[in-house]
Amino acid sequence: MSWLFGIKGPKGEGAGPPLSLPPAQPGGEGGGDRGAGDRPAPKDKWSNFDPTGLERAAKAARELEHSRHAKEALSLAQMQEQTLQLEQQSKLKEYEAAVEQLKSEQIRVQAEERRKTLSEETRQHQARAQYQDKLARQRYEDQLKQQQLLNEENLRKQEESVQKQEAMRRATVEREMELRHKNEMLRVEAEARARAKAERENADIIREQIRLKAAEHRQTILESIRTAGTLFGEGFRAFVTDWDKVTATVAGLTLLAVGVYSAKNATSVAGRYIEARLGKPSLVRETSRITVLEALRHPMQVSRRLLGKPQDALEGVVLSPSLEARVRDIAIATRNTKKNRSLYRNILMYGPPGTGKTLFAKKLALHSGMDYAIMTGGDVAPMGRDGVTAVHKVFDWASTSRRGLLLFVDEADAFLRKRATEKISEDLRATLNAFLHRTGQHSSKPQVSCVATKSCASSLPAAAVACRDPWPCSGPLRVWSGSCRVGASAQPAKPQTLQLRFMLVLASNQPEQFDWAVNDRIDEMVRFDLPRQEERERLVRMYFDKYVLKPATEGKQRLKLAQFDYGKKCSEIAHLTEGMSGREISQLAVAWQAMAYASEDGVLTEAMVDARVQDAIQQHQQKMQWLKAEGARPEGGQAA
Repeated sequence: MSWLFGIKGPKGEGAGPPLSLPPAQPGGEGGGDRGAGDRPAPKDKWSNFDPTGLERAAKAARELEHSRHAKEALSLAQMQEQTLQLEQQSKLKEYEAAVEQLKSEQIRVQAEERRKTLSEETRQHQARAQYQDKLARQRYEDQLKQQQLLNEENLRKQEESVQKQEAMRRATVEREMELRHKNEMLRVEAEARARAKAERENADIIREQIRLKAAEHRQTILESIRTAGTLFGEGFRAFVTDWDKVTATVAGLTLLAVGVYSAKNATSVAGRYIEARLGKPSLVRETSRITVLEALRHPMQVSRRLLGKPQDALEGVVLSPSLEARVRDIAIATRNTKKNRSLYRNILMYGPPGTGKTLFAKKLALHSGMDYAIMTGGDVAPMGRDGVTAVHKVFDWASTSRRGLLLFVDEADAFLRKRATEKISEDLRATLNAFLHRTGQHSSKPQVSCVATKSCASSLPAAAVACRDPWPCSGPLRVWSGSCRVGASAQPAKPQTLQLRFMLVLASNQPEQFDWAVNDRIDEMVRFDLPRQEERERLVRMYFDKYVLKPATEGKQRLKLAQFDYGKKCSEIAHLTEGMSGREISQLAVAWQAMAYASEDGVLTEAMVDARVQDAIQQHQQKMQWLKAEGARPEGGQAA
């Protein structure tokens, strides 16, 4: 209730009962107290007291006492005092909390300062240690350099010393050789002079010795001839007079001749049989047919091939969708033909080189469960007269396959040319006739060969009469133990039936050069075009994975691959390689691998890939220019 007394101090100072103040002393402002020291009297807490406040308080108290709300006012005043006390206590608590927070902040700051100090000390220690280590390494390197220089100087001195010693030794040896050579020449000259002098002095004696030796040798030879003639005459006279010896000798010589002739023919027949059954004809470049030697050398691989499942005909072959569907139908039909033992169909595959004709022929044979054999048409012409026999050997060997054989003739236009318009030799014409004879019927039907009679002997060329293989003619032809006989005295015999089990596949870049009879034997023609962009992208990805990614990930080879977007790069390469064949793309991938192996670190980078692609494009354009020039050359010649 400080407001009742008019005290204007801070809140809470008037919480107690009102105090009685001493009356004011008159003249206190200028009394004797000031005179004592002329100093102002000290102020106490009552110096600013307003006495009028008491009067107002008393007046208010009287009014409040006569008021009907005196009790409520008193209680309200008490509640206000309590509220003030609570506020004061809360402020005191807040002050204590602030003090504690200030202490904790001070502790945190001190800890942070201590941590920074320790960090700075640690950094200083590390810098000092690094500097000391650097100085130590530098001292060690200087010592090594000095030691190396010292060693090099010692080595140089040693090399100079060795060179000097070697030069002295070489000079000594040369001097010794020179002296030895002089002595040898002097000795030889002295011996030659002595020998010539002795021969001149003894020339008469030497000539007499030579004459005596010649006379003695002549006498010895004459006596030997005389003795041998006498013995041979007596023996022949005794042999002729004894008929038993003559008969025995003639019989022995006859039996010996018969034995030699029989052994020769038997060896020839056995050799041809073994070659047909076990060997491989000379015209066949590559085959999957298993031979006895291969089975003995690689039994595990052979058993794996025999027990393995048939492969997909288009595995690893990238073609256009329409062509892929067509060749898949051919593969399925060939496989079912083999299962049902039906007639095989002859196929012609033509198109630009490197488009997958040979690869598909191999896959077709493996898919259908057949063996394959690859021969090249260019190998037939250089054989001359032996080409007929070689062609018959190929077909005889193909007919002995139990699994069936796919005979693939690559570059077939090299010897199957037109007989009417092309200038071909008689030997190549005879070889073509033999080929046409052996492919005249479908391969699953039996063909009967026979001996040429007199009626057809005139139509046979000399090569056909001399050969031991069947030859086409107008009359009946039969096989007699694998040999040909011509004449009217041929005796009839039981013909041998050969069951041929092969499928003929021809491949050519120029099918228009085929003889019409060859075209008549073709059942189906398939064109292999250059790959389009989709096929080129599949080819690039396949060969990139085969020749680059797999060797790089296996880790067994010295090949690493830099980091770049492989898929995007393959798409770009497929767009740039327009007009290239599958073989050219495969060669491009092999070139990438070779560039990686040729680099110092064995890493194939994107720049190396791009550089090789540009080289391949330039080479392809150069080839196309050569091809255009070759195609334009005949036209220019005709115009001239």
